[in-house]
Amino acid sequence: GGQPRNVQPFSDEDASIETMSHCSGFSDPASFTEDGPEVDEEATQEDLEYKLKGFIDLTLDKSAKTRQAALENLKSAFSSKILYEFIMERRMTLTDSIERCIKKGKSDEQCAAAGLACLLCVQMGSGIESEEIFKTLGPVLKKIVCDGTASIQARQACATCLGICCFIVTDDITELYSTMECLENIFTKAYQRDRDTNGVSSTHNTVLHISALLAWTLLLTICPMNEVKKKIEMHLHKLPSLLSCDDLNMRIAAGETLALLFELARETDADFFYEDMELLTEKLRALATDGNKHRAKVDKRKQRSVFRDVLRAVEERDFPTEMVKFGPERMYIDCWVKKQTYDTFKELLGSGMQYHLQSNDFLRNVFELGPPVMLDAATLKTMKIPRFERHLYNSAAFKARTKARSKCRDKRADVGEFF
Repeated sequence: GGQPRNVQPFSDEDASIETMSHCSGFSDPASFTEDGPEVDEEATQEDLEYKLKGFIDLTLDKSAKTRQAALENLKSAFSSKILYEFIMERRMTLTDSIERCIKKGKSDEQCAAAGLACLLCVQMGSGIESEEIFKTLGPVLKKIVCDGTASIQARQACATCLGICCFIVTDDITELYSTMECLENIFTKAYQRDRDTNGVSSTHNTVLHISALLAWTLLLTICPMNEVKKKIEMHLHKLPSLLSCDDLNMRIAAGETLALLFELARETDADFFYEDMELLTEKLRALATDGNKHRAKVDKRKQRSVFRDVLRAVEERDFPTEMVKFGPERMYIDCWVKKQTYDTFKELLGSGMQYHLQSNDFLRNVFELGPPVMLDAATLKTMKIPRFERHLYNSAAFKARTKARSKCRDKRADVGEFF
């Protein structure tokens, strides 16, 4: 039978149990107790905070396994609960821990720390405290993203983190532009490879290029319109080359980015004209009807579905509206800017997205949902708005938010810029 294994208090098995338990009990499984029917809210909160303090301490542990499990546990809590006051008091300690884990940890630990940094900013929202966090972590993240010797997974996680944190906190237009430039330096390398070959063959760097492209696209949605125009001129004729990459996720990321660029271009100029339109629509139509025998069935189905929507966006200026329900509320995703923003935070928060849409002030502000709604079912029934009216309101509110945000950026833009 061999020697019994010496299990650490926070082994990987425990970490996965923790993540799944979704904050119902934040400690090793042995400490779970049978609660009686009555739950004391205050005691439960105290118990949770006590466990979270323990995890924050463990992010400094000598064992890499323990540090990583602690980071994963904190991520699980931050994605499924609103912990503003608790985090506010400990934001500097958390920032220091994250910085240390990104600088000194190995790949998995760096990824977990970058994920926690995103969630820290989502919890804190836009404000001076988040700016301080980004001032500390921004340079560390940029260094890893640009470091060819770091693991691809760590660079990928840091690129995503850089985009999300900058989107949430950046009040300084020059910081926004320098972050975008850092991400551009990464994903434009995928363009260069295309010149040497007939198609773009994926390499182990492709996952990094995808993350950098998606993070950059997210930041483009909050740029002033004069900057958006420059970026469209720079990338719109190069991006289609990525549609022939042999990596499905790269094709999809490039397609969705193209759809978003066309949407923004037409917002800045109703008569926007793209000279290679015929060639592009031909390429998109081929991807929307792809019957390539060498591709997996699931991949083909996913690709066809995405590219039907991208083709409609480019050709007909159309967007297939989706509805998202959370608690008693619903939100309509009716443009590519909104879809890109929603997908980013859904990917980060996972099953916690609905809870955050209901309760997180920052996310509610981004999607123009107003203050959190705390209503009982009876009240809701009496105030049901016809679906179409609600959709129109939602759509107008989001467009107004995008424009307002762009105006804000314009105010912060360099005085020397010419329009």
